[in-house]
This record gives sequence, C-alpha cells and structure tokens, in this order.
Amino acid sequence: MAWLRVLLLLGSCSLAYTSDYAAPRYNISLDLPPEERWKPVIEQYNFTELHQYMNNLLSVIKNHWSKHMYYIMADIYLDFIAHEPYAGEIRGIAKSLGLKTSEVTLINLFYETVMACTSIIAETEEGYIYHGRNMDLYIHTDLRKLRKLVIDVDFIRNGQIVYTGTTFPGLVGLYTGQSPHKFTISANAREDNHYLWKNALSLLLQRYPVSWLIRNTLNNAPDFDSAVEQLSDTEITAEIYLTVAGTKPGEGVAITRDRDGLADTLNLNASDGRWFLIQTNYDRGIPHPAHDNRMHFATQAMNSTGQENINKDSLYKVLSTFGVIKWATIHTTMMSAASPEDYLSFIRIADETLKTTRISGVYIVVKIAGVQYIFF
Repeated sequence: MAWLRVLLLLGSCSLAYTSDYAAPRYNISLDLPPEERWKPVIEQYNFTELHQYMNNLLSVIKNHWSKHMYYIMADIYLDFIAHEPYAGEIRGIAKSLGLKTSEVTLINLFYETVMACTSIIAETEEGYIYHGRNMDLYIHTDLRKLRKLVIDVDFIRNGQIVYTGTTFPGLVGLYTGQSPHKFTISANAREDNHYLWKNALSLLLQRYPVSWLIRNTLNNAPDFDSAVEQLSDTEITAEIYLTVAGTKPGEGVAITRDRDGLADTLNLNASDGRWFLIQTNYDRGIPHPAHDNRMHFATQAMNSTGQENINKDSLYKVLSTFGVIKWATIHTTMMSAASPEDYLSFIRIADETLKTTRISGVYIVVKIAGVQYIFF
C-alpha cells in the first residue's frame, strides 16, 4: 500500500524548531521627518517579497464583501483623522514601496485580525521581572517567507534609544515593545476582532489604533504606573489584551480592554502565590476551546519550572513547549525592562516536514492519498 506510510517516532516535550535565529536589528531615527524614517529599513528588503507579504495581509480586506468601502475609508482616515507621526510614516513607506497609501494604511489598521499570541510575565524570588511573548499569525501565506521579515527596531532620539520594538517592514505601530528601565508591553488579540466594521467605526470616532497607542505609551509614559493608566483608559479601535511588566517586584499586569475602556485586570502578587501571569486570546473565566488550550499548557509548564528556577532561558523553554508554541508562531521575544540590553526576538523555524508538535512518548504519522494525519 504505497499510499500508506506509518512512522513511529520518539518525541521530546518541545516543538521541532531546529534553526531559530535572532531577528535583524535596525535603528529608526525619530529626529528625521516621519516620511523619511523607515526608508533605510525598507531598502534592505526585496520589494517583490514585501509586496507579496502585504498582499497576504490585505487578503483580510480583499475577501470582504465591503472591501471598496474600506479603501475609501482608509484614504479619508489618513488625510483627515490619523494621528501623527504615524500618518506621515505611512505615506513615506507607501512612497518607498510604490504602493497606494490606502493599502499601507489598511495593513497597519487591521493587523490585529490575524494575530494570536501568548504573553507571559514572571517574577523571580529576588523580585526581578521577565517578560516573554510568542507572536502567532494566521494568514494565508508561506510562513517561511513571513518569518524572514521579522525585525527588532531601536527608536533613536538625540543618539539615545528611547524605546525598542518588534515589527515587520511596513508596519509603523508596535505590538511588542520596551521602554528601557521603565516597562515592557505585549498585545494579544481578542476574539471580537473578527468584526472589521466595528474597528472601522472606531477609527471614524478618532479612537487610537492599538499598535499606535503602544508606541505612544513607550515614547511618553515616564514609568510603569503611567503606562498602565494610559493603556487602560485611552479609547482604542479594537478589543485587545495588554500585558505590561515593570522593573520592581509586583509590577506586572494583564489588562483586558474593550474599545471604550477597561474590562478586567489581573496583577502579579508573588506573596499570594501569583508569581506569573499568562495571557493568550481568551477572557479569563471562560472555558478555552478544546483546539487551543495554550493557557493550560503554559500554566503547567510554569508550575513545573518553579519560581526558584525562572530566568530568561527557562521562560523561553516554556514558550517553546508543546501546546504553547504553534506551527503559526512567527517569533518569540524575550525582554526585561530592568536589563534593556537583553531585548531580543528569535525567529522560530519549525520542522517543515511534520508541521506539528512532538510530545513525550510515541506518535504516529499516517499519510493517505497525499494527506498527512498525526495520531498521538
């Protein structure tokens, strides 16, 4: 039976990611006019690949019944409503790539609809705070090509790093970032972000795109408490989860946001046994779907690690364990505001043959009529 192949393989407790490597790092000068800031980064990439990547992100809009309305709305938004310096940066990127400003605007505004992530904050027994996150993207594209576009960016003013973030060429906002010696932030999508019309209406009401608010906060907030207040109170375009970590014991919070205000918060409290916080893409207290229980697996891994053993390496291992990391995980970012020099994103290169997770024990791979099935 040539169409049937059964393989018995011994597995480990982590995903078959064999060639992870650090994302390239670039500087963005905040001293330059907004239209010129991203040009040196854009020029480092193949324009054909960038166009393909952006078209895949735009598929969220292009396949929508009201796509023409969104393109018109994007132009109106950029010309009359969008906040600076982001509107200027978008114009500069569009010019550099030879794309319509409406296309680059839509990519920036609706990125939340394709990301699913895991964020973890952990406090050591000495009160040191670590922050790690997996960025997962669910779009119709070759993820191998998309992974190559992950970049870490230092935003520079007067020769000094003001803040650092992880993004892709063409996106001016940040969903992962660090203000040195102050705080770190990561954003996770909420399920309601499938409703594009709600996001569009929020834009017309002059609410902030989430990634722009994060970048504003990294740029302006003087400390952890100020960052939490700004992220909690500012009206935004999409429902979101925000995980924020500071530099002192207890400075860690998982924020659940509605568009017009705060929905829920959960703080670190090591003295009460809550020495870590985990956020995925579901509200607390609501059962997670059977197909996506990253919260369970991450909690299990953190408890197995123990507070006495937590550090950036052990947290990275947690973010790499079965049930936490996914085939769609693009990068893992490790950061700690107390040690800003340690900020680093790793591009995750998954096993291209299995496209699955190895677990302890034995699993069977069955290939029938060209379709591969995995049985645990």
